[in-house]
Amino acid sequence: MNLLHLDSSILGDHSVSRLLSAKAVAALTSANADVTTTYRDLATAPIPHLSGAYLAAAQNQDGVADGAIADDLATGRAVLQEFLAADTVVIGVALYNFGVSSQLKAWVDRILIAGQTFRYGADGRPEGLAGGKRVILTVARGGFYGPGAPAAPYEHAETYMRAVLGFIGITDVTVVVAEGVAAGPEPRAAALAAADQQIAALAA
Repeated sequence: MNLLHLDSSILGDHSVSRLLSAKAVAALTSANADVTTTYRDLATAPIPHLSGAYLAAAQNQDGVADGAIADDLATGRAVLQEFLAADTVVIGVALYNFGVSSQLKAWVDRILIAGQTFRYGADGRPEGLAGGKRVILTVARGGFYGPGAPAAPYEHAETYMRAVLGFIGITDVTVVVAEGVAAGPEPRAAALAAADQQIAALAA
């Protein structure tokens, strides 16, 4: 099994989403000795955000790119190939200002590629091309945004990632959530305990 492990939190060792993603990877690898893991830290080694120059170079197959644009194109190809080669993807997702981090958004922009992970049919409808993968999202939220919570309509991290994955044909998505981790020691401990239970079941 090829496993791609991504972290996107900017909090380093203080990050709950990083803690949970590491536990998820450990659970999966302990249950399967034949695992090749690729790790990418989107916060400490951020992928450049899309630029007009990048898009122009990517669309000009006959052109010759050099310097920073050539490096950017190489990064885009590497990120896409890592994703396409993965059977399972574990993504640590932190909720910042109601959405995903800009670093994770930059990664998404490198995998949503027409002709690679999706295409438009004759009727104009999109068709996902990346189905067959398993994706595990380990989501950390400082407050309470779950179903029924007053702030639920403001949650655009889990919902965004589900939409992205569904668009490219991925339906096997497991979401491990720890929320209320900034609400005090007791809510944090309860959230982590509940998430640990979910993670323990991943390899079942």
